[in-house]
Amino acid sequence: MRRAFGALLVRDLRLALRAGGGAGLGVVFFLAVVVVTPFAIGPDLALLARIGPAILWIGALLASLIGLDRLFAADAEDGSLDVLSMGALPLELVAAAKGLAHWIATGLPLVVAAPVLALLLNLAPASIGALTLTLLVGTPAITFLGLIGAAFAAVFRRGGLLVAVLVMPLTIPVLIFAVAATSTALGGTVPFGTPFRILLGLSLAAMVLGPIAAAAALRVARD
Repeated sequence: MRRAFGALLVRDLRLALRAGGGAGLGVVFFLAVVVVTPFAIGPDLALLARIGPAILWIGALLASLIGLDRLFAADAEDGSLDVLSMGALPLELVAAAKGLAHWIATGLPLVVAAPVLALLLNLAPASIGALTLTLLVGTPAITFLGLIGAAFAAVFRRGGLLVAVLVMPLTIPVLIFAVAATSTALGGTVPFGTPFRILLGLSLAAMVLGPIAAAAALRVARD
């Protein structure tokens, strides 16, 4: 079972990078959000530093949704999903492998790019460190919550908008506590550990419940 999980993870990583919807597209979208926003706000460096964490997190959230609508849909169209569902690997672990592959291809490059892009928003070094840490912990929650929307998108043709509609409300707590944890480096009254531990708990819960809910949706669709 461990070997099957690893093989599926490598397969989905190769497909994500080959399709052009992985690291490159996510980082470019992330860069576009960060670069365009200061033009709309103006040259107020103090304001940019204050709202910079929220801008970066919103950009990371939207960039993480790229490619989620095709996570199960492509396999459903060519019959690979039926083969996977009849294999030795449970559907929950199939969904977990696909979610992990998507995060490595899309979410992890955003974490790497965030410190560089944070300089464009005049963030202090302490804020950049806190932001990078929250992205590392919080972006898996977005991906594994997105598995639920991706499973429904595999059922309904052209379900790309459905993913955003289903996933965005679920990610609001992640966004709130991630920005709250990052803002503590700017002189907030709440210690960094309090919102960060809540964010970590949300990610762990999403990594457990997301694949289970996605597998249940796929089973209902097959029946």
